[in-house]
Amino acid sequence: MGIALLIVMAYLVGSIPTAVWVSKRVYGIDIREHGSGNAGATNTFRILGPKAGSIVMLVDMFKGLVAVKLALLSAFSWSSEAIVNLQIVLGLFAVLGHIFPIWADFRGGKGIATLFGMIVAIQPLVAVSLVGVFFMMLYLTRYVSLSSISASVAFPLLILFIFREPELSYRLFAIATACLVVLTHYKNIGRLINGNESKVPLFRKRRFRKDN
Repeated sequence: MGIALLIVMAYLVGSIPTAVWVSKRVYGIDIREHGSGNAGATNTFRILGPKAGSIVMLVDMFKGLVAVKLALLSAFSWSSEAIVNLQIVLGLFAVLGHIFPIWADFRGGKGIATLFGMIVAIQPLVAVSLVGVFFMMLYLTRYVSLSSISASVAFPLLILFIFREPELSYRLFAIATACLVVLTHYKNIGRLINGNESKVPLFRKRRFRKDN
């Protein structure tokens, strides 16, 4: 299968608007009209609670994983470095699809969960470490944004100093990911500094339900 077709497929997989479909079909609202306006796991956690947020997060992660695994359908023979490069490209197009989903008027989320799904597919041990960082921060602070930022900053540190990843492209990808996540969360960082960032309800349900 050609690279161009794989890229299109990765984008379409990433475009599946999980948060929008869950919020509309189960709760009778459009998640983009509430909270931060983002169609992602963070806003879903905040508005609809942990059950809906967990579902959205897991499916959005799966999108990144599936996009990376599309590399297996390539019709070409690749070196290990070229395979990593292709996986990164496919994963990034899935993230692009999540941010600008063709199935939801190009209004999506920030792509953090889909980005994490990429890492799960490429380096599972690194992903497990990042999960630990994320949920430790979430348990301690109840801030999904701070948890995402902490995990993203830990990503290049793990790659460079713990796992010592040999592929230059992946090292650069880890550094770029950390910078991108911090930049896309600048509003959240401002709210964290000002003390008015919303916490997620880990152990209680939210009020939204689908109208009968």
